[in-house]
Amino acid sequence: MFSSRDAYENDFCPVRDELLGEMYRANENGLPRLVESVSSDVRAMLALFCYRRSHLYSLALSIAASCSERDLIQLGGRVGSTLYALSRETKATRATASSSSRKPITLSTKPLSTFSPIEDQVDEEDFAEAATV
Repeated sequence: MFSSRDAYENDFCPVRDELLGEMYRANENGLPRLVESVSSDVRAMLALFCYRRSHLYSLALSIAASCSERDLIQLGGRVGSTLYALSRETKATRATASSSSRKPITLSTKPLSTFSPIEDQVDEEDFAEAATV
């Protein structure tokens, strides 16, 4: 079994970039077909790879949903176990959990700071020196 440390140190995408891009752009109906084209151990590695990148989080959950718990734990340890559990939650549960943990964003209506106008005063000595040069 690989440790989580090994997974981070040897972090590379287990599929070619083109396939990862296709998976990223695929809709919910086309993704399972693309995922099935990959062997189970590579699929688990790919789910773990995507899980470590915030922009690929939802893809990681979708891929992990097609993986066995054994494969994910064997390749990812505790992270694989967590990923397996998260992938088995319903989408409604995930949406509620993620939206309730975020604080609302508020924007200020006041100016950030006020500046007094800069007064350009030219020293007469500097002006005289510049005129003679």
